[in-house]
Amino acid sequence: MKQYYHNPQCSKSREALALLQEAGVDVQIILYLEQVLTPETVLSLAKALGQPVSALVRASQDEHESWPHLQDADDVAWANVLAEHRHLLQRPILVCGEDAVICRPPSLALSWLAEQGHEQA
Repeated sequence: MKQYYHNPQCSKSREALALLQEAGVDVQIILYLEQVLTPETVLSLAKALGQPVSALVRASQDEHESWPHLQDADDVAWANVLAEHRHLLQRPILVCGEDAVICRPPSLALSWLAEQGHEQA
């Protein structure tokens, strides 16, 4: 089953989820702000995205600047930051098997599924 890391307060996250639901895509919604997000999960997301963990940090967040000492940090250090400060996680993230995509813009959710050859339902 596809997993969808969702923040209901985020308009882009709501928009992408609506597109997925309208297309009949079955997703497990993970409300990562309410659930425990472990460093291991963050590392797994980064691997699925093919990105360093630092790429999962929302650059627009002022708090990102609170950790200048982490600018050259490794993935484990950043994973610990994101696990503790879940609101900094880039969103929304759609995971399908061992692959994932950050759905920005929201339309990327459906086009990515099609490009990857994943069935929608």
